[in-house]
Amino acid sequence: MTTTPLAIGIIGSGNRGIDTFGRLLDKRDDAQVVALADPNHLRLAANAKKLKNAPRAYASAEAMLDAETLDAVIVTSPDHCHEEHATIALQRGVNVLIDKPLATTVAGCQRVMSAAESSGAIAMIGFNLRHAPVLQRLKKLIDDGDLGRVFLVENREFYNGGRTYMSRWNRLQANSGGLWIHKGSHDFDVFNWLLGYPKPVRVSATASVSVLNADNLPFPLKDGVPAGPTCRSCAYRNQCPDVFDLTESPEWSDAAAEVDGYQRDLCMYLSEKDTHDNGIATVDYENGVRASHLECFVTSMTDRLYTIVGDRGLAEASLHDMRITVRPRWTQEVVTYQIPEARGGHGGADPLLLEQFIATIQGKREGGATLEQGMWATAIGQAAELSVKRQATVSIDELFADS
Repeated sequence: MTTTPLAIGIIGSGNRGIDTFGRLLDKRDDAQVVALADPNHLRLAANAKKLKNAPRAYASAEAMLDAETLDAVIVTSPDHCHEEHATIALQRGVNVLIDKPLATTVAGCQRVMSAAESSGAIAMIGFNLRHAPVLQRLKKLIDDGDLGRVFLVENREFYNGGRTYMSRWNRLQANSGGLWIHKGSHDFDVFNWLLGYPKPVRVSATASVSVLNADNLPFPLKDGVPAGPTCRSCAYRNQCPDVFDLTESPEWSDAAAEVDGYQRDLCMYLSEKDTHDNGIATVDYENGVRASHLECFVTSMTDRLYTIVGDRGLAEASLHDMRITVRPRWTQEVVTYQIPEARGGHGGADPLLLEQFIATIQGKREGGATLEQGMWATAIGQAAELSVKRQATVSIDELFADS
């Protein structure tokens, strides 16, 4: 007996939509991408060719949802569009997977939650790190009581990807809500999830652009020869160690950029930006747990390094090395867990995230990140952004005062 594959639409035809979810769906028999929505017709056409089922193309999410009968949509548009696109789908009763963050403000999250409640459709947040095998094992150690009562959590994230955040749309808070939301919502959700969802009560953060600015170009300028504005047009592209070559990517061609003005390879040193290339945020929870999150995008390494401290032991985890080291409090014993390597993006988490969503739609599984949990991750990120601006601690309750 065969069943008709689920009809999936993707809103946003960038790397996340096509190269992650699109390609993963292409490998499945029980679901397929039938439609794509993106306002840039050249980028949409180039990316649609990467998928095997020749999905139909639409200039907007609304046009796609009006024309198609879909079982679900996956929202991978820029962060400031998530609220609108998720709401459009939910108002039509279509199931939706919203890649993090849910929205860029608490108020925006609450509006999506209201639409979901009215629709009765399934709505899930794409917090893929929850599905990472290392973090799954780390959560089990915590839940099993191996570390005792957890009171201190730390995550240090080093990412060799300054161009990812300083060259693209997410370098502007108007598009992303700021990197404490765009990037940090991943990590704040992991804190909440590992700890069993205690209420965050206050956030203190500091951040800046310490390196990726015009004062720190990694090559000397010649008189009368400016750098940038994009890698492809830069006179120093053969000298720059941070050059980002998109010349063989038709979806990011000059012609595609002329449609909407979006260049993905802006010079990460010279680009206009109001986000940070490094920062530290601390979160106090109502149960007394304290958490610290460090972000640094100026480094040759890429890893998330977690430390969990309980009254009976300490655990250290590396997502890159797929390893957890546990040190019981009253012995010199060291226990090491080497987690088997998993295939797929984000340490094998992306395929498992999609599997969770598909299985939930099919009624085979319950769970996944809820909209409320997505809201709390955004709340911590929004408070962190406010803390940086004010140079002061921000109460989470303040974000709910007018909502």
